[in-house]
Amino acid sequence: MDLNSASTIVLRVLTQATSQDTAVLKPAEEQLKQWETQPGFYSVLLNIFTNHTLDVNVRWLAVLYFKNGIDRYWRRVAPHALSEEEKSTLRAGLITNFNEPVNQIATQISVLIAKVARVDCPRQWPELIPTLLESVKVQDDLRQHRALLTFYHVTKTLASKRLAADRKLFYDLASGIYSFACSLWNHHTDTFLQQVCTGDEAAATNSLERTLLSLKVLRKLTVHGFVEPHRSVEVMGFLHAVFERLKQFLECSRNIGGENICRDRLEKTIILFTKVLLDFLDQHPFSFTPLIQRSLEFAVSYVFTEAGEGVVFERFIVQCMNLIKMIVKNYAYKPSKNIEDSSPETLEAHKIKTAFFTYPTLMEICRRLVTHYFLLTEEELTMWEEDPEGFSKKSVEETGGDSWKYSLRPCTEVLFIDIFHEYNQTLTPVLLEMVHSLQGSTNMEDTSAILIKDAVYNAVGLAAYELFDSVDFDQWFKNQLLAELQVSHNRYKPIRRRVIWLIGQWISVKFKSDLRPMLYEAIRNLLQDQDLVVRIETATTLKLTVDDFEFRTDQFLPYLESMFTLLFQLLQEVTECDTKMHVLHVLSCVIERVNMQSEEHNMLRCAILTTLIHLVQGLGADSKNLYPFLLPVIQLSTDVSQPPHVYLLEDGLELWLVTLENSPCLTPELLRIFQNMSALLALTGVTFQDGDRYELKSLHALLTKELSSENLKNCFKIINAYIFLSSSEFLQMYATDLCRSFCELLKDITTEGQVQVLKVVENVLKVNPILGPQMFQPLLPSVFRGIIDGERYPMVMSTYLGVMGRVLLQNTSFFSLLLSQMACELGQELDQILGNMIEMWVDRMDNITQPERRKLSALALLSLLPSVNSVIQDKFCGIINISVEGLHDVMTEDPETGTYKDCMLMSHFEEPKVTEDEEPPTEQDKRKKMLALKDPVHTVSLQQFVYEKLKAQQELLGEQSFHALMETVDTEIVAQLQEFLQGF
Repeated sequence: MDLNSASTIVLRVLTQATSQDTAVLKPAEEQLKQWETQPGFYSVLLNIFTNHTLDVNVRWLAVLYFKNGIDRYWRRVAPHALSEEEKSTLRAGLITNFNEPVNQIATQISVLIAKVARVDCPRQWPELIPTLLESVKVQDDLRQHRALLTFYHVTKTLASKRLAADRKLFYDLASGIYSFACSLWNHHTDTFLQQVCTGDEAAATNSLERTLLSLKVLRKLTVHGFVEPHRSVEVMGFLHAVFERLKQFLECSRNIGGENICRDRLEKTIILFTKVLLDFLDQHPFSFTPLIQRSLEFAVSYVFTEAGEGVVFERFIVQCMNLIKMIVKNYAYKPSKNIEDSSPETLEAHKIKTAFFTYPTLMEICRRLVTHYFLLTEEELTMWEEDPEGFSKKSVEETGGDSWKYSLRPCTEVLFIDIFHEYNQTLTPVLLEMVHSLQGSTNMEDTSAILIKDAVYNAVGLAAYELFDSVDFDQWFKNQLLAELQVSHNRYKPIRRRVIWLIGQWISVKFKSDLRPMLYEAIRNLLQDQDLVVRIETATTLKLTVDDFEFRTDQFLPYLESMFTLLFQLLQEVTECDTKMHVLHVLSCVIERVNMQSEEHNMLRCAILTTLIHLVQGLGADSKNLYPFLLPVIQLSTDVSQPPHVYLLEDGLELWLVTLENSPCLTPELLRIFQNMSALLALTGVTFQDGDRYELKSLHALLTKELSSENLKNCFKIINAYIFLSSSEFLQMYATDLCRSFCELLKDITTEGQVQVLKVVENVLKVNPILGPQMFQPLLPSVFRGIIDGERYPMVMSTYLGVMGRVLLQNTSFFSLLLSQMACELGQELDQILGNMIEMWVDRMDNITQPERRKLSALALLSLLPSVNSVIQDKFCGIINISVEGLHDVMTEDPETGTYKDCMLMSHFEEPKVTEDEEPPTEQDKRKKMLALKDPVHTVSLQQFVYEKLKAQQELLGEQSFHALMETVDTEIVAQLQEFLQGF
């Protein structure tokens, strides 16, 4: 790609690629993609993004394309790799000028230089580091900053390489430039502090930015640049200097107002200081040993004494607590049980820790954690009132994952747990004394006392395992906690919430089984509490209670129904998805545990099934989250080979049905349980464990005798639900077996049973008009035969005509094959068979009462036109009669225009408006609506269809013959037809 000729073209295409018009944007992006592998393309991009006179958006895009190209084409082994000659030119061009005026573009350029450095530095690019070191010394502020920014990104990238050879190169680089990096950092730091003192805010902000960048460089060099950093005087000197600089910066933060633009950067720099210490401790615990004493003194002073007041901010407190926690918990500092097996470094570190954590220090840390940091804040109390679900969600989130590393409350709790575990003999009396001081009633007007009690109870819950031998929790529960749960005053809700949480923490530690009924009673009462947060917390404790290995179903059984009712009410009341899922998880755990322990309690299982039915109906599509335990329940209760099905089948089928109706999609597990259906459609017997024979009325038997069973109706509804849910997957797996079962059923079946079977077939043809007839081909001859024989039961005949109407209208080729097959089987002429069918169809049209099927019949018979077939022309009068009847059924007159329109037409999906008294639509209701948008009954105008077919017939026969054909139709019918077709 020639630079001079290509620059203008590439610039134009880049400009087009920044357009908001997709018609302009897409071709431009495609062209740029084709150029990615062209030699010289990246040189053109370099010229464009370093030209500061061009549009910023164009330059930004050029940088991004260049950066992406490095990932794809810079390495020698890459397909379409850049030539060494072009790469050499690009490397030289990238570090010629550090004068990019736009911050965002400057950052991208720094990142892409670092990407090149990762591959080429130092071997192919030895001049990079010297150039950067020289450039960060220049007096020009912009050039100095851009060079320092690049220096940081290059250092960060090289520090991330992990191969041994790369590590060695970085060690060499670090030792070579460390002294310079320290002096650079000290220079910018001193400059910043001086400018703060003189009140030069703008200059101080610029210097602070350079201080931050140089400190970032030092962090990477210090943490990753030395094998044994404690042997480097410069490294240890820098780390000790960190503490002094931290104090200076904290004092600056005290003096700089909250609105000052410099404050945000200042706090970021303070946090970066702490990250240097935390990272160094994490990577080099033994090298950190000389810093243990100073780190603990510094962190404890600022976080747990008056020294930090007015200086510290939340993120800094978190970092200091993390530093204390990492020292306390560090395995490198813990001697073995056999002291002789411990290294001298470990013993030295342990000695320093032990000397620091004296009784007064530990007591002060413990008291401050509980009575200061554990207290609910004004912000949290406001959130409790204004957004209770948000408050509960935040509480749950802060108890999991790595939230302790970043958020104050979980950080304080984790630090408390670790310190209490490490020094439990010292701290247990301290905490117990705090508990004893809070016994008895609390003044409702004293908010401070309530919050202190909440905090102390929190500590007892967190330290439950450590306090096992020191607290008689059973007595405390009976004598104190139970009474506190019964205090209904609104101001006491933090204690109600905390006590039920506390019980949840202790339930698996120390809680006598005999006390469970008292706890269940308390839980039931709290699930009716006026405060939502209390109820959500109570639900969580209920889950912990039933999950415990000492859980007994017989104790819980008297509370089961009321618990489910209250949990379900809670589920309906909460609005946040996360809260719903939390309550749902509680419900699922309760159901799973109770069901697991109640194999001999079939009536209990029935109660659970009934609850699940209501639960699925209430949750709608969200019920899919119940599948892990819901589907095994359906599987068991509808499996006729399992004895419990005798009790569970009716509810199990209903649960199966509502699950399908509310399912947003078909899962493999949901598809798999349909295997139970084949046994339900066959004659079976069940043997009870006591040996008594119990003859189950099979569905087959019911079909052949009576249709009073809801079980039977639900079975067919279930089959239909699968068809609507995902006909292709379902039919691919089960169509053959289903068709075989239906053929057997139709041999000896009640009329209503035949209708149920045929409705399934009709639905298959509706959702899958092409493959459906092939899948159920064995059934269709009996349907055809039923039509021409003049089936005497109107309901059955109506369904026959619905099935055949679908085949005739939507799969003409299959209808022709079926017609040929029937002619062969009956030994009659094809035209004769066709004529008999049309004649019977016209004759029995009155058997069809559903408007949809009546319209379908009209469309199906009209689809035979235009035709020169004498039989069809002979039956023309009947076809027109049915068509006009259909028009009468579906056409409504617009009173304003006086014209007619087909009332069955649907053009788009509309969410139905549901009143408070109505149930919202299920997922299946929505699927049926969407299916209707593809159904000819709802997409084809019968009026238009009649007109087009008659016009086509007229064109086929000619005016005279068509007129003769129309004379076979009754004049009154013709007059009605003409009225419907006005305007065509």
